[in-house]
Amino acid sequence: MKLIRLLTIFLLIPPAGIALDVYQVILPQKVNRTWISPEIWANPMQDWVLNNGKMTCVAGGGGRNLFLLTRELKDNGRSFRMSVMAGRPEADKGPVDPGWIGFILGVQGDFNDYRDDAVRGEGFPVGITTDGRMFIGNHIDSKAVIDPGKEVVRLTCEAVPEGQVYRIVLMVKDRKGHELGRVSSSVHSGWLVGGVALSCSHGIVREVTEIRGNVAYGNWGLKPGTERKGNVRFWFSEWLIDGEKFESHPERAFGPILFCQYSLSKKVLKLTAQMTPVGKTDGQVAILEISRAGLWKEIAEAPIDSASRTATFRVSGWEEKKDLQYRVRYSCRVSGKKSSEFRYTGTIRHEPWEKEEIVIAAFTGNNDLGFPNTDIVRSVGFHDPDLLFFSGDQIYEGVGGYGIQTEPLDKALLDYLRKWYLYGWAYGDLLKDRPSVAIPDDHDVYHGNLWGAGGIATPKGLSGAAAQDQGGYKMDPVWVNMVQRTQTSHLPDPADPAPAAQGIGVYFTELRYAGISFAILEDRKFKSAPGPLLPAAKVYNGFATNTAFNPAENGNAPGASLLGARQEAFLDQWTNDWTDKTWMKVVLSQTIFANVATLPVGESNSDAAVPKLRIMKTGEYPENDTVVQDMDSNGWPQGPRKRAVSLMRKGYAFHIAGDQHLGSVIQYGADNWRDGGYAFCVPAISNVWPRRWCPVEQGFARFELDPRYTGDYLDGFGNKMTVFAVSNPAFTGLEPSILYDRATGYGIVRLNRETRDITMECWPRISNPADTSSRQYPGWPKVINQMSNRNQYSNWVLPLIKVPEMKNSVIQVVSEQTGQVEFTMRIKGNAFMPQVDKPGKYTIWVGEPGSDRWIGIPGFAAIPSHITQEYVVRFN
Repeated sequence: MKLIRLLTIFLLIPPAGIALDVYQVILPQKVNRTWISPEIWANPMQDWVLNNGKMTCVAGGGGRNLFLLTRELKDNGRSFRMSVMAGRPEADKGPVDPGWIGFILGVQGDFNDYRDDAVRGEGFPVGITTDGRMFIGNHIDSKAVIDPGKEVVRLTCEAVPEGQVYRIVLMVKDRKGHELGRVSSSVHSGWLVGGVALSCSHGIVREVTEIRGNVAYGNWGLKPGTERKGNVRFWFSEWLIDGEKFESHPERAFGPILFCQYSLSKKVLKLTAQMTPVGKTDGQVAILEISRAGLWKEIAEAPIDSASRTATFRVSGWEEKKDLQYRVRYSCRVSGKKSSEFRYTGTIRHEPWEKEEIVIAAFTGNNDLGFPNTDIVRSVGFHDPDLLFFSGDQIYEGVGGYGIQTEPLDKALLDYLRKWYLYGWAYGDLLKDRPSVAIPDDHDVYHGNLWGAGGIATPKGLSGAAAQDQGGYKMDPVWVNMVQRTQTSHLPDPADPAPAAQGIGVYFTELRYAGISFAILEDRKFKSAPGPLLPAAKVYNGFATNTAFNPAENGNAPGASLLGARQEAFLDQWTNDWTDKTWMKVVLSQTIFANVATLPVGESNSDAAVPKLRIMKTGEYPENDTVVQDMDSNGWPQGPRKRAVSLMRKGYAFHIAGDQHLGSVIQYGADNWRDGGYAFCVPAISNVWPRRWCPVEQGFARFELDPRYTGDYLDGFGNKMTVFAVSNPAFTGLEPSILYDRATGYGIVRLNRETRDITMECWPRISNPADTSSRQYPGWPKVINQMSNRNQYSNWVLPLIKVPEMKNSVIQVVSEQTGQVEFTMRIKGNAFMPQVDKPGKYTIWVGEPGSDRWIGIPGFAAIPSHITQEYVVRFN
């Protein structure tokens, strides 16, 4: 349609269908802060401020906008009108770069949710260019009506239906209300459904098609044309909205209390409330209350951390037998002269000691393609898990579409927080009502790969993979600690709180819940970097680029670390401790201790080929894949990996992890295949790196009907592992392919108190577990027993220990030759036959640790497994 320049005078008389009640975004005066209001989502957050009632863009770049959360244009054939005041900050002088300001109408994303609309949505642009020309979509007037770089203007946009199209009229007035010009054009009605936003954008106006199409999703989620550059910086105020085409949604307001995470362990409740970047004149303390008999009682208060914008509450002596409702209270100014009180409510669940089955939902790889993941949230809600575990990569660098900002520090903090807020925006309804664990991985701290090397800084003068391969953290330690506080401050207190290098905090700890003891590990922070230790390998991004170097034979570098001495000591102590009625041990960490991945021969010395791999159809199999040697995996370094596996099996511990972008169930081998515990690597929520496991060689000792990629294998570093199930990417025919064809989903683990069975479920995000016809990935569910997490095939045993005076006693076996604990566990029932790895004499401790019914009985000799002996334990 042609743009029509109108010379008639605009009368303030609403056309048919426009209501007389006008909604205005009212903002407080004399308040200066980054966060604008609960009604506004700023893109990106750090480039906007609230300054004395004005929403001001303080950093130029493409695609800067303010999305209105609480109003939406509906497909109802009615009319609407919007207007806003706009001007240039007083400090900005001189010519303005090419760009535009105005409205974005009908903002929509691809996933039918206002949150996706706010973050990645696109719409129809209407406004004025920085050289003063009015435009509606692709139609730009040839004549400038004002210099917006020098004058304050009011922009008014009016839309009236005309059959299948809408007639849009744009009017521009000066600050005194004198009309300077107006233009009109027609637009397809499909463009005027969705959210609305204000825009302050560098560059030319984006072209729009006549009919709305899908939103472009850039590489790694980076939105094209959003680079930070130029001086197109304007403020907006007095945003007025009117018309029956608008629908009100006050429930969509977001902030200043965004979401909460909590844990409950050893009678201590820790709860972290994530706040927005409030101002210095706003409240600096949050209050935690619980409800009893309908009355609210304050139980704690906490200051808001200035970097992470978190308030963390710690309440000791928590022994509640029932679920309790909680709320976090906070006050600040969002409109007018007085502060408003905000409340965020949730439920502290009681420890479910009475439940036979404890359910854990596990996640990894939370890229924002698919945000806000309503399909996954709905499915996980159906399972009603007792605990949530987010194993890392809760954010990626491209989340939210604007890349990363690494300096200055204050802006870098806000850059991360905006991405992190999306995590809580998506999963807040799950998080607020149940305990959760979140641990950061490499992308959470803006690394492609992370070898923390004890917390040191990466060498100066290096960047990207070259810096990472040398070990340490690229970002400022203040920033790293901020990330850790947002994700881990609600966890139980650290087992060994001494900070790592640069003052970077630690969070490895134990969480006990309903008889399950979780060891929460940091398998990146203390891990050695391969570059300095393996110079002959010529490592780049974790791969040996020297094809003559064999990491399986030469990669086990002396002095290399995986968990580090402090975590190994913690893990050793943890496997021995079965007090407080502990009946199951589970390790939670970022990734598994093996390298379950293959690539085509000739391309296996780098993972650059991974995102380009052809997605196979069901039943297809690549012809020439070989195991890879990726030192980002915890298959390297081999020696410390073996120690970690050996320590875990001392407590019959089961391992849940993520990061590999490939769901799998394996059993670790330390000295022999199948002598260690099982590990479940859950699939990515949104997979940017679709790895696969398709080795040419079939696995040894696999079951005849199982896939060829199962069975006993050596990974690329020579570690023994047995593969039972893998969720390889497969073509589904669904769009977008990069979301649904990359084996995305989540994991469910069910721990049965009575049978001690462990059930692993691997759910595609396209499956609906409420539908009985929905299926998991091939190979799941996988059921094992707690006893499977240690050598089941030993040729040596000790006598059958009978404990008639105690049910479910703890048994610990100690080698009399070495003095080392072989294993500890709480048995099921009154009898147990210990298996040991080799002949010798052993002391057996039996009973309840910490009580007078805990006795050690020395002198048991190992006997061949085909021989049966008995020993009856008496405590008196």
